[in-house]
Amino acid sequence: MLEQILGPITPFLDQIFQHLTEDNILVNNYELDHICYRVANEERYLELKHQLADHGELLTESIIGGRLISTFKLHQPYRYQNREIQCLELPAPKEGSPYPEGFEHAEFVIQESFEVFMSKYSHLTFKTKGIQKPVNPEISLKYTDLSVKFHHHPIEYVIKYLD
Repeated sequence: MLEQILGPITPFLDQIFQHLTEDNILVNNYELDHICYRVANEERYLELKHQLADHGELLTESIIGGRLISTFKLHQPYRYQNREIQCLELPAPKEGSPYPEGFEHAEFVIQESFEVFMSKYSHLTFKTKGIQKPVNPEISLKYTDLSVKFHHHPIEYVIKYLD
């Protein structure tokens, strides 16, 4: 099981949905296409990449933002409430950017433009640095110990057709 390798996933997702509820962001109609698990060092990245290969298909391992990121399509999607999460992202640590191990973000696929989406939630301050990304631009909300990102294409689609 995935949780035997990474630890409990439900508390992380409970936090994500609690923040979204508190901010009045409605995500019922959006796909939660993947979650991200960060590691503190290269050795742990290689260890988890090897272990995760037993639980999913490695769709890609690419250099993004100066470090390797592996993306797995899970053999059995992780079930959370009425959702199935198909993919898991595992980034290697960035040089000079220490990060504690654990779940870091979840990403939702939205249909409307970023401008329309952000205007629906104008009471919030979205991080828009990711709008400039050439492949699958994104916006995000940063909370104390996690973040939520919104983009237009599922990560599996991006890997197969846009990358």
